[in-house]
Amino acid sequence: MRVLAAMSGGVDSAVAAARAVEAGHDVVGVHLALSRMPGTLRTGSRGCCTIEDSMDAQRAANVLGIPYYVWDFSERFKADVVDDFIAEYTAGRTPNPCMRCNERIKFAALLEKALALGFDAVATGHYAKIETDAAGNRELHRASAWAKDQSYVLGVLTAEQLAHAYFPLGDTPSKQLVREEAARRGLSVAQKPDSHDICFIPDGDTRGWLAERVGTETGDIVDRAGAVVGSHEGAHAYTVGQRRGLHLGTPAPDGRPRFVLEVRPKQNTVVVGPKEALAIAEIAGSRFTWAGEPPADPAEPFACEVQIRAHADPVPAIARVSTDAAGSAELVVTPETPLDGVAPGQTAVVYVGTRVLGQCTIDRTVSAVPVDA
Repeated sequence: MRVLAAMSGGVDSAVAAARAVEAGHDVVGVHLALSRMPGTLRTGSRGCCTIEDSMDAQRAANVLGIPYYVWDFSERFKADVVDDFIAEYTAGRTPNPCMRCNERIKFAALLEKALALGFDAVATGHYAKIETDAAGNRELHRASAWAKDQSYVLGVLTAEQLAHAYFPLGDTPSKQLVREEAARRGLSVAQKPDSHDICFIPDGDTRGWLAERVGTETGDIVDRAGAVVGSHEGAHAYTVGQRRGLHLGTPAPDGRPRFVLEVRPKQNTVVVGPKEALAIAEIAGSRFTWAGEPPADPAEPFACEVQIRAHADPVPAIARVSTDAAGSAELVVTPETPLDGVAPGQTAVVYVGTRVLGQCTIDRTVSAVPVDA
């Protein structure tokens, strides 16, 4: 099998490429240049896709004895991930750029180019597994090491993309074993720290980064009844569930802290309220996909588990696809127990056992606590 190994410059992708070579595949390494002005060096474990990362990936490819290339995907990344991130925040939603990157860059743009060049699969260092059911359909499953499981951020993959995806690390019990294997193989990235935070905001200051690109505009912070309790300098800087940095001028009648419940960008208003009002009884999204074969009848309610963040615990739920009179469909998920602090723009990934069944970008939520409660 001809395999294109996506090499980020980290230990996981390096070991994934090594295992593909060891399995006898014809492997070519590629590093994606996603920024026109990458930082020369990483700062600790912040960010990725820097010049240092590219050099680390090349050193790993040299050790493995495989061809290595750098592909410039910066324009596609800006349009499909960075600009989308800004647009979502401007619309009052909380996006997940890692989901968009997997969906539109690594398993759309990259896979499209790989297939055009005659490759059979794209290999990455994600911790997830692909299994085949009795009918020969490929399914996406959680990794064996749940603590490191990354199936959530791969929930956007479709059946066609799963047909050409390859995750060599899916059965590895721990990240420490991957680091030890890298050291045995002579890979210099064996002890390289993991990247975290948003790769194109390496200093972690999302509010400041957005302010530079969207600007600031003073608006009201209101309670659930509409009474003004404070002011802000840009609604896009707030996310559902936020408590710090509200600087409210009017304390709550009961003296308890208040949290961001909703962001209304058209009115440039932020709604705050008690912590219990963050409980969500239902979520729904019209932008949904299935990771492989869909349910036999998606309109029929089915039992599942829903996960709303990469490291959140899955929650038992009932899901169904609802279609209105105009033919518009949405995936509706009702958890057994309310979800905490869900924001439109987040991704809800639906599981059946260890299998990723599908996902939706959350468009709307239904609070478990009435406004007058």
